[in-house]
Amino acid sequence: KLLVDMSPEGLEHVFLADSGSVSVEVAAKMCLQYWRSLGRPEKHRLMTWRGGYHGDTWTPMSVCDPDGGMHDLWTGVLPRQVFADAPPADYDEAYAEHLRSAVERHAHELAAVIVEPVVQGAGGMRFHSPAYLRVLREACDAHDVLLVFDEIATGFGRTGALFAAEHAAVSPDVMCVGKALTGGYLTMAATLCTARVADGISRGEVPVLAHGPTFMGNPLAASVACASIELLLGQDWLAEVKRIEAGLREGLAPAAGLPGVQDVRVLGAIGVVQLDHPVDMAAATRAAVREGVWLRPFRDLIYTMPPYVTSDVDVARIARAVCAAASEG
Repeated sequence: KLLVDMSPEGLEHVFLADSGSVSVEVAAKMCLQYWRSLGRPEKHRLMTWRGGYHGDTWTPMSVCDPDGGMHDLWTGVLPRQVFADAPPADYDEAYAEHLRSAVERHAHELAAVIVEPVVQGAGGMRFHSPAYLRVLREACDAHDVLLVFDEIATGFGRTGALFAAEHAAVSPDVMCVGKALTGGYLTMAATLCTARVADGISRGEVPVLAHGPTFMGNPLAASVACASIELLLGQDWLAEVKRIEAGLREGLAPAAGLPGVQDVRVLGAIGVVQLDHPVDMAAATRAAVREGVWLRPFRDLIYTMPPYVTSDVDVARIARAVCAAASEG
């Protein structure tokens, strides 16, 4: 009930899962079973844009970036999905038309489009214009395709909106959440869907969603999730996120002048320094630890997503560590 009350409009049904990857598996299964229930089994593929990350289990791997993910290892066995180009940071009408055309061209076989809204996480920590979400919503509506938002990393206020979809004022047909759902204390995720999707599945030959993991809806994890959500909503979470955003903008600004730094970007409680070369993990880690901070760089990225309770002093300390890691890594 807490999830339904706080989520984008229309997401009225909740399926509890035990990890973010599994919530994406469930989302894909919902979409495929929906179309099978409606007698359209040919709509079985997923579309996404490049540069994304959706998890390490089977179906999520298939919609991760085909170059930066694990596709090469599983060539010939992973489901073949449809990939649009990665979204540019700013709105570009030519790219919007690219999205519209891709949805229209593949609509006959698409069960759903799945994307990370506004922020692509572990695929590259890229930010993009919320307007692309409206483009996808309109294209999916026009061509009878479901829309899935993976809010596992962006949900619960991380980008400065309770859910990143709110930046575009659109609602998906299916939404995945996790991570901050339990504050990281216990494993739990969830997949939400509209009444349309739930009713469609229920009208099929198999009138239930055929998915039932052992730890689905674990009572202890559910209690932790309730406590986490109530703690979030019981405070001025937006003020805290804006405070952290301001601290990261100030603290990471010096990194822009460092040799080898390609970009510095901040959105909500997310700070990213992108290098023009792969991070020297050992050197970057040593530099951060000297500041008393443990970071987890990957590829050419040094980033931070601090908890909302992080003090101004600690935000400044984290930013110094990121800058030091960028300087030496």
